[in-house]
Amino acid sequence: MLLINNLNLPLDTDFQNLKPSLEKTLKCKLKEVKLYRKSVDARRKQDVHFCCSVLVSNDNEDKILKFNKNAMPYTEKEYVWQKCDKIPNNRPVVVGFGPAGMFCALTLARAGLKPLVIERGGSVDERTKAVKDFFSGEKLDPENNVQFGEGGAGTFSDGKLTTGIKNPRAKTVIKVLNQMGAKDNILTDAKPHIGTDILVSVVKNIRKEIISLGGEILFNTRLDDIEIADGKIVSITANANKIPCDTVVLATGHSARDTYKMILCKGADMVQKPFAVGVRIEHLQTDINKALYGEFHNHKNLSAADYKLATHLENGRGVYTFCMCPGGEVINASSHLGGIAVNGMSNSKRDAENANSAVLVGVEPSDFPSSDILAGCELQEKIEKAAYSIGEGAVPINTVGNFVFGKEFKIGRVKPSVKPSYVYADFTKILPQFVCESLKEGIKNFGKKISGFDDCEAILTAPETRSSAPVRILRSDDFQSNLKGIYPCGEGAGYAGGIVSAAVDGMTVAEKIIENLNTN
Repeated sequence: MLLINNLNLPLDTDFQNLKPSLEKTLKCKLKEVKLYRKSVDARRKQDVHFCCSVLVSNDNEDKILKFNKNAMPYTEKEYVWQKCDKIPNNRPVVVGFGPAGMFCALTLARAGLKPLVIERGGSVDERTKAVKDFFSGEKLDPENNVQFGEGGAGTFSDGKLTTGIKNPRAKTVIKVLNQMGAKDNILTDAKPHIGTDILVSVVKNIRKEIISLGGEILFNTRLDDIEIADGKIVSITANANKIPCDTVVLATGHSARDTYKMILCKGADMVQKPFAVGVRIEHLQTDINKALYGEFHNHKNLSAADYKLATHLENGRGVYTFCMCPGGEVINASSHLGGIAVNGMSNSKRDAENANSAVLVGVEPSDFPSSDILAGCELQEKIEKAAYSIGEGAVPINTVGNFVFGKEFKIGRVKPSVKPSYVYADFTKILPQFVCESLKEGIKNFGKKISGFDDCEAILTAPETRSSAPVRILRSDDFQSNLKGIYPCGEGAGYAGGIVSAAVDGMTVAEKIIENLNTN
């Protein structure tokens, strides 16, 4: 089998029948042809095409290698799920059932360890109803919302599977998600995504497999306390029930501030961590398509265009786009009463009217209000409370024209998508001055990279504060905290930044638990 990279194919390519065109290109008969990776190359608007990698085989592969510099031998390396030789008296406990917790629990379950998972939020069906009710104007449920519940915050997002990590487990994560119900295109798209509508069934199927392997999952069950004796964990308390345990994975996500406070009081080593703050920007998806695809913007084989932008300002700040959601909507992602935080989401078809993305400014610990470990959380809370109070619960919005260029506030072609209600707001009363000034300059700079990005009618929604955790729970080479038996894991612990990297960290932590059990 050979892998051939950098194949430029026209937009009308039939990917269900690649063999004839590749045989013509390679000038030889092929036994097997399989698409390996597909991306859109839109660098030249007059020549938008697919850039692909394919797997091929024939009887004379040496000939292809000789005449094709982009060909190389390929061998598939399958991930081997580990088995645990020593089953402990106390089963491992996984706290949190987002991507990190799910894949950690799945890895432990496939090893024969029958993990217990506790999740403060409800099942995905329960939280879907709670989120729908909240978006319809009902009161926020602080335990069952966009942040908390089965699947974690990633369930109510675009379900993006892009990642910057090179860990080989990333491919296994995508394969598992496909096996659990995500569409086949995630196996070959260079920028794969699942979509909120499909993620709901995917996380259910992962839960079902964990249970089928002897695991147990308790929803609406919050970690309230941990008991430490001689520097080791001996039990946890959840919903007033004490559970004996000697292995606990903390995969709580980046919004469990009460858990941060509790484990800090218990003596866990933690440090401040940089994060980012900003807004969501919305454009018409048709405008983004035209800006990026040019005359090909209506081509039937092109999906909604996306982008990823970054700039370094003269003031030393970095501004970048994050979690871009083509054909999606901005959502109220609050998880605490009296506060507002926003995010973006898309369904699998990405066919909504607007495109949206976070535009974020880097925040360093030196920007925090104090040297306290949880000062970053304090800054988040301050911003979120200001956003809530300015509109008495309505989500703050503005336009690029007003915020960036000082023009009269006016909603034009782009309509805000956030629910249930929004209100015009002066963002300088919500966000720190350095964030506001950096956002203005960053949006102007991005307008030079994508035509219309700084369109005066583009809608801004604030605040985006939950892009990553503002703390890191330290762990040693064996992945344990200084409190032995506690394994900080995933995005909430400061070791991941998205669905795939969080899931990979969950698998890695589980492997270390299995290794520690097998060797001790």
